[in-house]
Amino acid sequence: MKERSDSLTLKGLIAAQSRLSYAHPTASVLASKQSIIEAGIGGEEQVAEVLGRYQFPFKNTIYHDLSLSSDTYFQIDHLLKTPHNGVVLETKNLAGSLEFRDNPPQLIQKRDDGQIKYYESPVVQLERNIELFSSWLSQRNIDLPLYGAIVLAYPKQHVEIPPANTKILFPNLVPPFIKSLSQQGKGLNTPTFNWLSSELLRCHQTYIPKPVCESYQIPVGDILQGVRCDSCGKLGMIKVPRTWHCRFCGVNNHLAHQKALIEWFLVVKRTITNRECREFLQVNDKFTANRILQSMNFKSRGTYRDRTYFMDLRTIIRN
Repeated sequence: MKERSDSLTLKGLIAAQSRLSYAHPTASVLASKQSIIEAGIGGEEQVAEVLGRYQFPFKNTIYHDLSLSSDTYFQIDHLLKTPHNGVVLETKNLAGSLEFRDNPPQLIQKRDDGQIKYYESPVVQLERNIELFSSWLSQRNIDLPLYGAIVLAYPKQHVEIPPANTKILFPNLVPPFIKSLSQQGKGLNTPTFNWLSSELLRCHQTYIPKPVCESYQIPVGDILQGVRCDSCGKLGMIKVPRTWHCRFCGVNNHLAHQKALIEWFLVVKRTITNRECREFLQVNDKFTANRILQSMNFKSRGTYRDRTYFMDLRTIIRN
């Protein structure tokens, strides 16, 4: 029913690094965060691939990267729903040896290089998601038993101390686990099951992260300005009539400003003015900047003199 969405957080981190100097003190922090997110995405894709090729002998719908709101916003890595139950899966992709501690709840990662890292316990994350999803269902008068498990993306991950009361699975063990759960009893009738399937999609809320500069306290002045050439990768394309010209490799691209403005909203601010657009794209004429902003179909507020534009970032991702 729902594939994995593109990560705006990842897009923002990549864009920010491309607009910071190599020696910038935050560059290594962003690179480290990017690696963590990419590892997480890789793990979720591994689980999605296993679920995608398995044929369950009962009616089901599967949702990946599902974001809902109950008492608060929550995100489920994988949800499989049948007429008789729902299964919530929390995926982790951490190398080395793992210890699940209960008091206090904590996940300790011991890497092969000797590094030790501490994380919030995925057991707590899983239990919180099940509780919030149960509340979400109750608000719609749906009574559906819920089960949960933590999935370690690859069998090379070693669990030194498992959690006391939570199931730990590798991807290939997920289908047998789901298949072992009871599909007996009355369950949801077909109209209710189908309605719930559509309701989950309707209520999915794409996560829009804060701009990278705001999240990591990066001065806006540290962000390199200009329009990047897709051909040679260099910043500094020049606006000429009806197109952008790269002074390094000679390529022309009349839509080059689009990617630059998307990077502005991911990296710098949620809004942009005509003056900010001119400075960021390195154009001198306010009428040219106005035509560019109008061509992007941004929403706006304010009068002509103090108008600000903003973008619905959901339009650039694959849901």
